Amino acid sequence: MMSAVVFENVTKSYYLSKGKYGLLTEAFANLVLLKSKKSQVENQVRALKKVSFNVKKGESLGIIGKNGAGKSTILKLISKITFPDSGKITTIGRIGAFIELGAGLHPELTGRENIYLYGAILGMRKKEIDEKFDEIVKFAEIRKFLNMPIKKYSSGMYSRLGFSVVAHCDPDILLVDEVLAVGDISFQSKCLEKMQNFAKEKTIVFVSHNLDAVAKICRKVIYIKNGRIIKVGKPNNVISLYLKSQAG
Repeated sequence: MMSAVVFENVTKSYYLSKGKYGLLTEAFANLVLLKSKKSQVENQVRALKKVSFNVKKGESLGIIGKNGAGKSTILKLISKITFPDSGKITTIGRIGAFIELGAGLHPELTGRENIYLYGAILGMRKKEIDEKFDEIVKFAEIRKFLNMPIKKYSSGMYSRLGFSVVAHCDPDILLVDEVLAVGDISFQSKCLEKMQNFAKEKTIVFVSHNLDAVAKICRKVIYIKNGRIIKVGKPNNVISLYLKSQAG
């Protein structure tokens, strides 16, 4: 079966002196720190270390590990929010990424305006957004707040709106980072059901601390620690190893 995502010996470092890792600031920091090899080593943290894996088309992959293990970095690399220091990343198909709460949304714009803005960022045509608009609003449960600037939204409303737009952009590859950690139980259940249905046909890469959700959605799981893959395999086996490592 054809692969939708392939990582080949991917290494990624961040520089501690920067604060936020935007693409332009990342490039600038690299230039500044080139003044000496010693300064580079002292000011960088290696997020991923020669990581290799593949996700088959139609496969659902879960990624688990402690905070700072490199999980979210993998999603950012797949979605091209950032780029590797070395190695190769190959993706095939439209990518829908729900990685950071509020990413792609503009706080000064209304919910209605943000649906069109975020949809366009994700590669949707206006006609496509028009056709799916009511579905997006219904799933997000924001009908009463559609014409309100989203800076007045709660974090749960942000999450519902962002996830709904991503889920309805009909991506070939859906990237999700901890959406189930935000919002009420009802919305979490809707997200889980949506992702389970999506996983029947499309490719998912799901980062989460919710191990039950990972086990329900994913066919394959990666356990990552300190930027290196510890184990890849069936959900029960990998989750069991991870839990044992935490207990020890």
